[in-house]
Amino acid sequence: MPLAVYILGLSVFALGTSEFMLSGLLPPIAEDMNVSIPRAGLLISAFAIGMVIGAPLLAVATLRLPRRTTLIALISVFGLGQVAGALAPTYEVLFVSRVVSAFACAGFWAVGAAVAIAMVPVNARARAMAVMIGGLSIANVLGVPLGAFLGENLGWRSAFWAVGAASAVALVGVMTLIPRIPLPAEKPQLRREMAIYRDRQVWLSVVLTALAAGGVFCAFSYLAPLLTDVAGLESGWVPTVLALFGFGALVGTTIGGRVADAHLFGVLLSGIAASTVFLAALALFASNQAAVIALSFLLGLSAFYTAPALNARMFNVAGAAPTLAGATTTAAFNLGNTGGPWLGGAVIDADFGFEATAWAGAAMTVAALATVVVSLRLQRARGSASRLVAAGSVGKGAAVESAADCAAG
Repeated sequence: MPLAVYILGLSVFALGTSEFMLSGLLPPIAEDMNVSIPRAGLLISAFAIGMVIGAPLLAVATLRLPRRTTLIALISVFGLGQVAGALAPTYEVLFVSRVVSAFACAGFWAVGAAVAIAMVPVNARARAMAVMIGGLSIANVLGVPLGAFLGENLGWRSAFWAVGAASAVALVGVMTLIPRIPLPAEKPQLRREMAIYRDRQVWLSVVLTALAAGGVFCAFSYLAPLLTDVAGLESGWVPTVLALFGFGALVGTTIGGRVADAHLFGVLLSGIAASTVFLAALALFASNQAAVIALSFLLGLSAFYTAPALNARMFNVAGAAPTLAGATTTAAFNLGNTGGPWLGGAVIDADFGFEATAWAGAAMTVAALATVVVSLRLQRARGSASRLVAAGSVGKGAAVESAADCAAG
């Protein structure tokens, strides 16, 4: 695996920490900004919405720009967005800073994923994406719990300052260790890349990714109040449980990245089915402290076990447009990260309780499983049709050859 892929993974650590750390900061942000926890949860959706919109827009806008220069610009804007969040005087300013940061994060993901995929052979795509997703896993193991710890002891703004500092470190790494990547001899054509959206499999991959991600983050976004208000844990336990989720994510990414290249649909089916079971168990045993702690680890494992396969699937069905494939995957994940927290907030506002977010998440992952089945059947049907066409071509060739032999005889 090229060194540049690992540098991209390290940069994603800062991006992922910012994206997910609010799950451990919602109570203090809500109190400081004088808003409800569901409204504070919309800050998570704001980041996700920025990712959804920003990924394709920035992918198109930077299609013909040097990759390394683009990455430098995007990580710089992201860092400034963290500073703006740390200084935000009102909820509205904080909301806008999250959207701006998300735009930059989305662009970095889209361009970075295309760079990573371009540097490895086809049969190593899932592993390359696992390295980048590993940055997210480490963010969940270290960054998110550290953010919760800082929020508990130094105030939630200190977590934003810490991510700003991590972004500066990432900027230095990109500037010094990412090589200059030459543009292809034939410049990318937007019309050609846009053609991928005529493929049903691309849209199925979008729906699948959004549902799988949304189901998990419907519950994860409100994990902190579930731990304290339902399970009865002290607030000091929140960073530890978030770290367990992150450790599970790291284990899941490592296993999924190694297995997905050879058994992509097997990983998707088994991983999403496991997430469904764990979400249902979380809803049923939300008041049991030991069960909630164990399920947080298992949910992180199952969710990130499927992530490399979800990424690789999109690049497989949209291989002719690698930049837009990366942007589309980023947008799809964050459609889930938008819809999941929104749905979770809706069930909380409806007075179903924090544990109901896990039931809502399980409903989303069941729909994701159905989407996997549809995609698999469509792929098998295409494969059968291709084999029939090939057999027909061979038959025609044999008939022509036989006729020629008869004529020669």
